[in-house]
Formats: sequence, C-alpha cells, structure tokens
Amino acid sequence: MSGRFSDSVGRIAALAWPLFVGQLSVVAFSTVDTVLLGRHSAADLAALSVGASAYITVFIGLMGVVLALGPIVGQLFGARQLVQAGRQLHQAVWLALALAVVGSALLLFPVPFIRLARLSGEQETLVRSYLSVLALSLPASLLFSAYRGFNNAVSRPKAVMALQVGGLALKVPLSALLISGVPALGLPPQGVVGCAAATALVMWSQLAVALLVLRRDPFYAPFEIWGHGLRPPDRQALLAQLRLGLPMGLSILIEVSGFALMAVFIARLGTTAVAGHQIAANLVAVMFMLPMALATATSTLVAQRVGARDRHDARRLARHGIGLGIGVAAVFGSALFLGREAVVRLYTQDAAVIAAALPLLAWVTLFHVVDAAQTLGAFVLRAYRIATAPMFIFAASLWGLGLGGGYWLAFDVSGLTPAALRGAPGYWAASTAGLTLAAVLLLALVARVMREQKAQGSAAPAAPT
Repeated sequence: MSGRFSDSVGRIAALAWPLFVGQLSVVAFSTVDTVLLGRHSAADLAALSVGASAYITVFIGLMGVVLALGPIVGQLFGARQLVQAGRQLHQAVWLALALAVVGSALLLFPVPFIRLARLSGEQETLVRSYLSVLALSLPASLLFSAYRGFNNAVSRPKAVMALQVGGLALKVPLSALLISGVPALGLPPQGVVGCAAATALVMWSQLAVALLVLRRDPFYAPFEIWGHGLRPPDRQALLAQLRLGLPMGLSILIEVSGFALMAVFIARLGTTAVAGHQIAANLVAVMFMLPMALATATSTLVAQRVGARDRHDARRLARHGIGLGIGVAAVFGSALFLGREAVVRLYTQDAAVIAAALPLLAWVTLFHVVDAAQTLGAFVLRAYRIATAPMFIFAASLWGLGLGGGYWLAFDVSGLTPAALRGAPGYWAASTAGLTLAAVLLLALVARVMREQKAQGSAAPAAPT
C-alpha cells in the first residue's frame, strides 16, 4: 500500500509543483497590492478589500465556466484524441470572449457591491475607479484561463507557470511605481487604481506571450490548433462545455462569493475591521494555493485515466490525492497559526489593524483544512464530469450556513451572539462551519462515485451530470 501511495504522490507532485508556483504567483498579485497599499493608505487598502472582492466574485465565476475545458480535454488527451482536444480549445476561446462582455459590464456598473458595502463617498469613488480599470483586463484574463485549462489538462503546467511567474516579476515594479507615483516625472500617486492598471498591463502581456507559445512550440502541432484560423462556434462542443462549465462556474462563484462578500458586509463595520479582514483573507488565499495545486493535479490525472478507461488507477489517484491534500493543509495551517502575530506584522504596523486581524487568524487552521478537503472532493468529481450536485452542496453550505450564518452572528441579529463572535470573527466562524459541511457532503459523494466506478469496471466513461 505504501508503495502504491508513494507512486501516486510522485505522479501528483510532478504536476502539482509547477501549478503551485504558478498559482502562488497569481495570488502574490493581491499580496503585493495588499502590502504596498497597507504602507500607503488605510483608505486605499479598505477600497482594495471591497473592490478585489467584487472583481474576484465576477472573474472566478466566469473563469470556472471556461475551465470546464480542463476535464473535457483531459479525457480526450487520455483517449489520445488530440485533434478533438485542440478543437475544444477553439470553442473555449469563443466562450471566454462572450463571458468577457458580461463580466466587463458588471465591473463597469458595480452598483450591487457598492450598495451592499454601504461605502462612503470617497470609498465608492475609489472602488468604482479600481473596477473600471480591471474591466479592461478581464478579456485577457479569461482567454488566458483557456490557455491555462488546456495546458494543465495535457500535463503541461510548466507552460503556464513560466508566464505566471513572469507576470509577477512585471507586476511588482509596476504596482510600486503606479501606487506611489513619481512626482519628479509628473506621475502622481495612483493608490488602489494603480494596482488595477498594473494588473491590466500584466494580463494582456501574458496573453500575448501565451499565443506565441501555442504558435511556436512543436508540442502543440498534433492538436492542430493552428492552420485553419479560429474555428467557428460549434454548437455541440459549446453545449458540452456549458453543461459542465455552468455548474462548475456557479459552484466556484458560490464558494468565492461566500468568502468575498464577507469583505463587503464587514466594510459596514469600518475601515479598521475590513483592513484586518483583508490581511487574514490574503493569508488564507496564499495558503490555499498548495491544496489547490494538488487538487488540480489530482483532477488532471484522474480525468486522463478515465479517458484511457483505467478506472482502477483513476480511483487510486483520487483517494491518494485527497489524503495528501488534507494532510499538507493540516501542517501548513498549524504552522501559520503558531506564527500568526509575526506574519501579520509583515503586512502592517498599525496597532488597530493588527488587533483586528489577529482574532481572525485563530480560525485559520480548521478553515484551511476543511477548505482543502472540499476542494479536493470537488475537483475529483469534476474529473468524472460531475458538477451539478456539488453546486447545490456549495449553495446550501457556503451561502446558507456560511454567509447567512455569518451575517446572523456578526451583526448579532438574535441578540444572543457572544461578544467574541460579533463583527468579523462571526463571519469567519460561520464560514468555517459552512466549509466543514461542504467537505463532509462532497467527500461522501466522492465515496459513492468510487463505489459505482468500481462496480462498473471497464464501462464507458461517465457522462456529464
């Protein structure tokens, strides 16, 4: 058993480490902005918390639809149907462009987010300006998601990692320059808007290089991506992606918005409370990249083995990937909990913000472990092209118990909330409970699927659900 587990770990790790490095580079975009704005202005940091939450809610939900490309291409790649896999990429491009129109409109007119946050006039102006600039970067971000999903599905995560690391290398100096400005050169400080401008420049640069890689690298020749131009929309292919992508996107939207909308509601408690939450949220996001990488690698390998009709290996990889991800999360979550005060001081020296952030980090270990568990469960199910049932689980657990319960506790709706759970800590407690429920239900669904797959033996791969 130990030998088989070590074999699975080796295969998963070979894909996971470039995924981790690349995803960490993406999250570092937000970390860089958080650190730079924390030293620039508390008002700009608070605007980033609300604005970034709104952007992430829009982008991640749409990205989830585009990333339906991954399980589909993974199964085709496992079955060695390479030309069909290449055609699916073309359809994902059309899907990304259509979704970009919708997403950019939401960012240009962010009225729901502003009303929920009840922002002051100054904060509303900052948030609107920040999101208007990010609306320009959304098409590039969604198109790059198609590139990312395709490469991960064909076991080429390093092709994505290289561009994401390069993007971070460009993001750091651009954000520093635009946030603080260079008065001697006539460039005034841009604050939070400078963060958005730097992101837009980086995303369009990444997309340009990605297209060049697809064109020049001989690895992609068998997929016949080029030579016929952009293939016209294919109704059947688009419907296949949408059948899987819509519940995937809604699941991710529910998950992320349940967390992101915490910042919107916490903004009602004042600048200090939301700044402390932003630090805690950023730390959780950084830590999440490792279980996310393990989940993506596990899902990729499982989808490929399902496509190759090796169901036994697919089940084994699923089990071992879930165990590995939960174990790693427990170790890293505990380490951050023990060193939480020193870590928070890396973000800010403001005593009030530190005091607001530290109680939130008390929830980090359990939050991180159950977050890893539900992510591994959801990704394994996507490898089998099962996404509808997880969507309902996320809605009940994360919106119902997490977001609804958090509002109940944070604002003491019942009049019985203990003092320690009022305000931001109430949202973190309820979100942890919601994630725990989601993890239990998703892993139970995975266990059922594994039993069904074992009973089916060498039957045809599962159809989208």
